[in-house]
Amino acid sequence: MSGETTDLTRTAYDTVAVNYAEMVPDTRYEADVDLAMVRHFVESLAPRPAAVLDAGCGTGRMIGFLGSVDSDLVVAGSDLSPSMLEVARSAYPSLELVVADNADLPFDDERFDGVLAWYSTIHTPPHRLGSVLAEFRRVLRRGGMLLLGFQAGTGERRIDKPYGHDVELTAYLHHTPYVRDALGSAGFAVTTVLDRAPRSSEKHEQGFVLATKE
Repeated sequence: MSGETTDLTRTAYDTVAVNYAEMVPDTRYEADVDLAMVRHFVESLAPRPAAVLDAGCGTGRMIGFLGSVDSDLVVAGSDLSPSMLEVARSAYPSLELVVADNADLPFDDERFDGVLAWYSTIHTPPHRLGSVLAEFRRVLRRGGMLLLGFQAGTGERRIDKPYGHDVELTAYLHHTPYVRDALGSAGFAVTTVLDRAPRSSEKHEQGFVLATKE
C-alpha cells in the first residue's frame, strides 16, 4: 500500500475496531472448507511446538481458532491498526501482538514456522503483493508454511460505511493464478490452491493458497 492508502486503512480500522469485534467475534462466518484449509495449514507445520504469525490479526478472531486446532502453537500477531490490536490484547494479554504493516514486519529472519495471512492482503493492490510476500518469506524458516485467504477475482471494490461507521475502505480482489505465480516469484512452492463459489451472503469467490518457503 502507498503511504496515504496505509494511513486511510489504519484510520478506518481504528474507527470500526470495537464494532468489528462485536459483529465478527470468531470464525462463525467462515465456511467449513475455509476452516479446513486452516486446519491443514496447522497440521502441516513442523517442528512442534510450531511458531505461527497471524499477519493482519485484527481483533484476534483467528487466534482462538488456531489454538483450538493445536493448543501448543506459539502464536504472535501483527496488525496495521492499534485499536484492533487493543481489542486483541484484551482477549490475549500474554501474546506478542505488535503494530506493523505486512510489508515491514518487526520480526527476526526465519522466526516462524508458519504465517497465516487471513484476508489481510485484501487492501494490498495486486502489483504490490510481491513486497508483502517477500516479507512473509523473510520471517519464515526454510520449509515454513504460508496460508493466504482472500476474495478471489480481479478489480477493486469500495466498502462504504463498514460496520456502521462513516468511513470508506478500498479492497482488492486477487486472481488466484496471479497469486500462485507471485508466490513462485517470491521463492515459495505452492502446494494447495482452492477457489470456492460465493455463498448467498458473499458477492465474490473466495481464494486460498498454501505454499512452502523453498
